Amino acid sequence: MQEEFDIIIIGSGLGGLVCANILAREGKKVLVLEKNQQFGGNLQTFSRDKVIFDTGVHYIGGLLPGQNLHKYFHYLGIADKLKLQRMNPDGYDFVTFDDDENEYPYAQGTENFVKQLTKFFPEEENAIWQYVEKMKEICESFPLYKVEANENPVSNENLMSLKASEVINELTENPKLRAVLAGTNFLYAGIENKTPFYVHSLSINSYIESAWRCVNGGSQISKLLIKEIRKLGVTVLKHKKVVSISANDLGEVEFVKTSDGAIYRGKEFISNIDPKITLKLIENFHLRKSYLKRISEAEDTVSSFSLYITLKPNSFPYLKHNYYHFKNEANVWTSADYEEKNWPEGYMVSFSAKSDNNGFADGISVLTYMQYDEVEKWKDSFNTVAEKDDRGAEYEKFKAKKTEILLNELEKKFPNIRDCIQSTYVATPLTYRDYIGSSTGCMYGFAKDADFPMRNYLSPRTKIKNLFLTGQSISMHGILGVTIGAVLTCSELIGRKYLVDKINSAYKELR
Repeated sequence: MQEEFDIIIIGSGLGGLVCANILAREGKKVLVLEKNQQFGGNLQTFSRDKVIFDTGVHYIGGLLPGQNLHKYFHYLGIADKLKLQRMNPDGYDFVTFDDDENEYPYAQGTENFVKQLTKFFPEEENAIWQYVEKMKEICESFPLYKVEANENPVSNENLMSLKASEVINELTENPKLRAVLAGTNFLYAGIENKTPFYVHSLSINSYIESAWRCVNGGSQISKLLIKEIRKLGVTVLKHKKVVSISANDLGEVEFVKTSDGAIYRGKEFISNIDPKITLKLIENFHLRKSYLKRISEAEDTVSSFSLYITLKPNSFPYLKHNYYHFKNEANVWTSADYEEKNWPEGYMVSFSAKSDNNGFADGISVLTYMQYDEVEKWKDSFNTVAEKDDRGAEYEKFKAKKTEILLNELEKKFPNIRDCIQSTYVATPLTYRDYIGSSTGCMYGFAKDADFPMRNYLSPRTKIKNLFLTGQSISMHGILGVTIGAVLTCSELIGRKYLVDKINSAYKELR
């Protein structure tokens, strides 16, 4: 007789692993199925020339004792096991421009944030204070951001419909300060006059509270979670690509089938993969056309072209901060909507943190936007460690051309960068699609629209009563956002107040 599980989780991204952890603590018999060689979704890392690169987690926030992510990670059993490096307190991010020698800092701590930025905008101190206070006000409106159990989360449509660009523009008329305050919108793929201010606030505020790099990569988060859930009795299997989700005559999911023909039966099911792909896997259940249409036509956020650079020994200084660089201040909101001839209009630079840091960097990640249609001609190819496929010479030529263009832009900021390079490696939207499982390789799940605040909002509950969703398209993206989304998903199964009370009680015992 085949083993039956209480909970079957499809995908081992952060959301799936957090759900597995929480539900296993409730005595549930949990199975996690992962299609890839490596667990972790966006937490995956890879190594080139002995340098560890992150694919999606370049830094995290809110990890000082008492801060929100620290509370969640403590409950999950991993907070005290993470190997972290605190980023520069006076500037963990710098916003820079081709036509400006200044480097505009994002500092840790509210007062320090205002202090450091006011040095560049002495007459705008009041506007900068209003900016950070407005962000905190928005964040305070989301109960789970504060690790509180309000059963009726934000329903204020006026709050949800505030636009990030409009709020910033109302605070100051200084065009440079506007560009600086919006300059890290790569964290959420911001779109002018569309992206809600709450997305901006939830993405950025926790970094101002505290900002950290994961030493030797963010995959330690998934590895620690895997270790914890296995101790809790969870079964975790890789190379298990789910190819169908089968419902019974009662309209409930009965089992999932994997590509190797195996069948896994359960009582409740959680999908941690792209909701669009999830719906395509469902068999024997007719979802309402309106529900299918809403999800299948939901706008994805833009994807990324990532250049990973390994450096010659002792050639380039290690910097405890990131750069968000733009050709000019006018590009801050429009760099995702580029014309090919002007690509890239901006980029992010991050450094690989290592345990034996000697003052020099060994790896740099450079990320910029890339539309999926630039690589769509190769969409029928699929290439991962688990499933090898050669996309062909034309694709390699495309990557080489884009690499050269991006390096030319990088040289403007770092004139000696080419002399320091040992090797380069590239990830395109197809890479992210294949490894992460999103249909277009999108960076942050579904795009949010302040004019239609509920359009791309997805409840963890689906129209099938024992099938639930988690991941970056639920609630918010990012480490904190996905963790909170997993708490929301589990709340549907065990109750929100009950779960949040347990999280807070566990933290009180620590204190």
